[in-house]
Amino acid sequence: MGNASHRVFKNRLYGLFARIGKALSNPHRLEMLELLAQGERTVESLAAEIGISLANASQHLQALRRAALVDGRKDGLFVYYRLAAPGVFELSKAIRTVAEDRIADLDRLVREHFADRDGAEPVPIGELLKRARSKEVVILDARPASEYAAGHIPGAISVPVDELSRRLKQLPKGKQYVAYCRGPLLRVRRSRGRTTGRQGPACAAVEGRIP
Repeated sequence: MGNASHRVFKNRLYGLFARIGKALSNPHRLEMLELLAQGERTVESLAAEIGISLANASQHLQALRRAALVDGRKDGLFVYYRLAAPGVFELSKAIRTVAEDRIADLDRLVREHFADRDGAEPVPIGELLKRARSKEVVILDARPASEYAAGHIPGAISVPVDELSRRLKQLPKGKQYVAYCRGPLLRVRRSRGRTTGRQGPACAAVEGRIP
């Protein structure tokens, strides 16, 4: 193989790799991959969750599909999207990990956003599972009900985040509660609720797929 033909091969090879990078070069698409890691979603569901128009969400999904990152299946009037392979989730996770390690603005953004969460501590999913098994805490799943139905920590109670404040008042006193939701950038705290007299709720990040 001559140098010229080898260079043509290299250009085409890295051009195909770049197709993946191009598909990921949009924050909405990255968020879609994280949502789809929790289970199948329709374009309507993704659009509502992210806060974009249906047409815009559909365009982003088509870009991800052209890059072979997501698949879809039609069920009646709806198309359900899912990650095309487990490696897609690993790729998404790798992007987050590198960003956390290398982009100082990311840590600054998280600290500013969660500045009012005193005594916060990161809790990996493995530790959360350990606490759930030991009965140390009551686990509240703060994700949307559809994601809870697709898979959740055994024994966790579904309490979507928009219902958390109201539902917390109905829970027994004297317990420690940990509310978990998707995303690696949340933190856990242990504090006694001022208005409820209950422990929690703490908030735990989900690193990886929910069992």
